[in-house]
Amino acid sequence: MIPTLANRMEQVQTPVIPVVGELIRENPGTISLGQGVVHYAPPPQAVESISTLLTDPQLHKYQLVQGIPVLLDEITKKLKNDNGITIDQSNRIVVTAGGNMAFMNAVLAITDPGDEIILPVPYYFNHEMAIMMASCKAVLVPTDENYQLQPDALEAAITSKTRAIVTVSPNNPTGAVYSESSLRAVNEICRRHGIYHISDEAYDYFVYDDARHFSPASIPGSSEHTISLYSLSKSYGFAGWRIGFMVIPERLFTAVRKIQDTILICPTVISQYVAAAAMQVGAGYCREHLRGLAEVRALVQIELAQAKSFCEVPPADGAFYFLLRLDTKMKPLALVERLVREHRVAAIPGDAFGMDGCYLRVAYGALQKETVAEGIGRLVHGLKTILS
Repeated sequence: MIPTLANRMEQVQTPVIPVVGELIRENPGTISLGQGVVHYAPPPQAVESISTLLTDPQLHKYQLVQGIPVLLDEITKKLKNDNGITIDQSNRIVVTAGGNMAFMNAVLAITDPGDEIILPVPYYFNHEMAIMMASCKAVLVPTDENYQLQPDALEAAITSKTRAIVTVSPNNPTGAVYSESSLRAVNEICRRHGIYHISDEAYDYFVYDDARHFSPASIPGSSEHTISLYSLSKSYGFAGWRIGFMVIPERLFTAVRKIQDTILICPTVISQYVAAAAMQVGAGYCREHLRGLAEVRALVQIELAQAKSFCEVPPADGAFYFLLRLDTKMKPLALVERLVREHRVAAIPGDAFGMDGCYLRVAYGALQKETVAEGIGRLVHGLKTILS
């Protein structure tokens, strides 16, 4: 007899990025507006530190599960200066292999099979996948027409099995930045109901115009029920180095340490040292590149305005995404396939993020201005051709 797969894995959606990636490979010359990465590399000072680091014999040994001291120190300073979060006896930093691992750590630490976690829709697809892998249920709650949170609807979805509400701000896939008032409201709901507020802040530096990022863990008294997730992948061009971190209530540390020690032992040591060197350069490195991203964002907005008769673009004041709402009954993946094959431009279908109807996520962070201009031009022309 042939052994079977786990039933829970049969229920987990197939990651959409590799599916679109294969389409791109089959159609050379395609410009990808798909994967959410930045076009710039880590700070040169961090890269230059590698040759010196390689001479240190400690680099080749296991280190602390929660992270090396020099990186923990840099993260502590970043949290205080940029997020208003103080690390004290009530909370704890754990360095992870990227933001996705931080989320998985959190889910495994706070849930048992059959428990529920509330996700505003559209959700980040890896979050929904992680919840399913843990044999839990993702309870989906719609956002409003501008992809903003609806705290009353989130509270109404709470049951005896609810363990957390997740927020992602600035948001992937929509680019929405949640208001301080709505994030405070969600955090208070979680406190009142004795559940966790998981706040994914991977794009905390990526805000434009008058938008401001707010960290719920900066609220006095919130550390007991707030889990904050961060990543260096975007801010420091660090995607391939796989370094993220989480801020957790102290009482969760034993559980998270068990999870991480079993899966990973510790994040790659050289990546941690290079991450510390990058953070020593400071947030100004990201903000310098943010000016260029803001110019690209403005260009994308101008181009998308040409398709307003059949393409609605809700406000996107953060990250580097737009989630387009299209006036068509066409399936989003079928539309993506035609855009790639006929117009050599790729986007991500919105049903991967839990959306019903035809939505496309457009990402503009990975490409230089000229390439983005060409890609968005192809996208608008392709949408007009296919949908008109």
